[in-house]
Amino acid sequence: MHTCQIRVYYEDTDAGGIVYYANYLKFFERARTEWLRSLGYEQDSLMEQSVAFVVKRVEMHNHAPARFNQLLSIETQIVELGGASMTFKQVITNTQQDVLVTAEIQVACVDLAKMKARRLPRTLLGDISRGV
Repeated sequence: MHTCQIRVYYEDTDAGGIVYYANYLKFFERARTEWLRSLGYEQDSLMEQSVAFVVKRVEMHNHAPARFNQLLSIETQIVELGGASMTFKQVITNTQQDVLVTAEIQVACVDLAKMKARRLPRTLLGDISRGV
């Protein structure tokens, strides 16, 4: 499991200081990018090899609101690893450990040049498998 922290900025909130629901998807995306980076992979380097990731499916549950200026922790873990896709479970909590948002997100690997599904690169698949 990988954990990263994100601060809620004013731009992330509505007029009442509550995080706008769609911004949680951005937070989840950032956390997956940081997870990938922790494995030694940068998305720009992968894109140079015509490898990218696209979100195929999202199931998100809002349990409680995040608010302006809160520090949030986002836990990311793979719950299913396929040859060309990964399914993540992600959980956002506040500093009091209250669960605010949970999501299950399926991500597919694509060949950027062809815009078609492709298998995960062997080295990445191996590194992920060792960490699962």
